[in-house]
Amino acid sequence: MTAQHEPTPDSRRLPWLLDLPAMDAARFAAVEDKAAAVSHTTGDVVTMQGEALLPLESCIRSAAGPGTTALNVITGPYGETFGTWLRSTGAHVVTLDVPSSRAVTPDEIAGALAEHPAIDFVSLVHAEAATGNTNPVDAIGPLVRAHGALLMVDAVASVGAEPVLTDEWGIDLCVIGGQKALAGPAGVSVTSVSERAWERIAANTRAPRGSYLSLLDWKSRWIEPGRTALPHAPAQLEMLALEQALDRIAAEGLPAAHARHAATARALRAGVRRLPGVGCYVVEDAHAAPAATTLTAPDGTDARTLTADLLAADPSLPLQTATGTDGPVLRVNHYGAAAGLPTVLDTLAALARATAPDAPDVLEAARAAAESAWEDAR
Repeated sequence: MTAQHEPTPDSRRLPWLLDLPAMDAARFAAVEDKAAAVSHTTGDVVTMQGEALLPLESCIRSAAGPGTTALNVITGPYGETFGTWLRSTGAHVVTLDVPSSRAVTPDEIAGALAEHPAIDFVSLVHAEAATGNTNPVDAIGPLVRAHGALLMVDAVASVGAEPVLTDEWGIDLCVIGGQKALAGPAGVSVTSVSERAWERIAANTRAPRGSYLSLLDWKSRWIEPGRTALPHAPAQLEMLALEQALDRIAAEGLPAAHARHAATARALRAGVRRLPGVGCYVVEDAHAAPAATTLTAPDGTDARTLTADLLAADPSLPLQTATGTDGPVLRVNHYGAAAGLPTVLDTLAALARATAPDAPDVLEAARAAAESAWEDAR
């Protein structure tokens, strides 16, 4: 006998999730155009049906292979993953490993390019939500272009939180996702591809074809025919969610969204500096990502334990543990809807209760510093 299941409360409230009319090619292309706008590119874009690791791996396997000399910049965990993929393609990998408590500098990039003139591919993350730093792609891009190399950038945590000027900065492969500052879905991701990148990919005999990782398949089956017929059934709910997220950020205005994220990061850092023992893991404000802030725990306190205690007391806090160069750190995810002064004040209150429970003046000082920094940044 077949078991009968009652609808869940969520399924009763959200009937629109089912039985939707099919998404046609024109609607899919329109969503792509909106994604291209937030990353400031007029080039081709490919929307892949998966979390951003899918197009990131696709970019590397499409553009790199035997004969490639790649400069892989590591300022957090994703850079380490890029290096693994690059080596698996047969590329020779030059690693620039930077402490995750800061950003890579243009001088370090220039030095690596000068020391290894054969470099023809550079990969790095723009903003590292995992470690709280942001790399100066605006200054790095022209250096890479002048060297004649392709530049691949993971902009998943930066798009919507800070400028991502793909064409102006000379980014050849730029991957964005909706799940952070855009406050959208994680299941679709968009890659912009420059003409230089297409040429390199077409010349790579090991570039995936007939594969879920293939950018060339999207080019031949979707872009070149004029985006008139979808090559496969789209992830409709994810695409509609991405469209809503892009429309919402457009209504707010990118400059306003950038300012809101930047003000949140500055306010949190200003308040944290008034708390005993808690520190900003990324030391310089100029190197700090607007989307997330990482913090060091007081001496003798494990950041993992502190994070668990804070979440046990208030599960709504946007906290998790991250891994810095020297060990665990506390990560505050203040992106999307969480980018705002209330998130800052709630986080400071929780930290103050944990680190200075008998000193209410500490919290007041932290709140005052945060509010002042917020007003100054706005």
